[in-house]
Amino acid sequence: MAPPTLAAFLALALLAAMVSSSHAYKFYVGGRDGWVQNPSENFNHWAERNRFQVNDTLYFKYKNGTDSVLVVSKEDYFSCNTKNPVITLKDGESIFKFGHSGPFYFISGDADRCQKGQRLIVVVLAVRHKQHLAPSPQAPTPTAQSPENAGSPESGVGFTAPVPAPAKSSAFGGSVSALSLGVVLVSFFVGFV
Repeated sequence: MAPPTLAAFLALALLAAMVSSSHAYKFYVGGRDGWVQNPSENFNHWAERNRFQVNDTLYFKYKNGTDSVLVVSKEDYFSCNTKNPVITLKDGESIFKFGHSGPFYFISGDADRCQKGQRLIVVVLAVRHKQHLAPSPQAPTPTAQSPENAGSPESGVGFTAPVPAPAKSSAFGGSVSALSLGVVLVSFFVGFV
């Protein structure tokens, strides 16, 4: 069998880079505890430790028929108002996919549980597009809207001018792992040439 060609290697490396940089993740809210009234870690502390991207999903596990998850406005989150949910999740194993960046507010469908801390704020990072040209020095600086008129018209939740996401720096991040894979593959294929 003939050794692999440089063109085959480059095609494989490019494919690996595209696949690894487009992952969406499934986050288990509450970990092993699930969506419960007294989790071992506060839901918002858990959310602060994670970085959420557009197309990631949250998985809520709870007893069907005894609780639910409501996606609500910022005001309803802080007042534990269960009367005006944007979305209601109630099957005991609910999945919520982030369709845009910005803050998302989740509360228990039971106002008393919400008051006792069963609620969650998740901030989804903005999608970053790589720029090949330097921006114009006279480009206007984007400004955030005031909370009164911010948000998505179809959902009523979130801001329309989110903060850009920082580049991934972990060995598990898409671009870094693709680069690592490329270096390993180059070393492997150079041995055949």
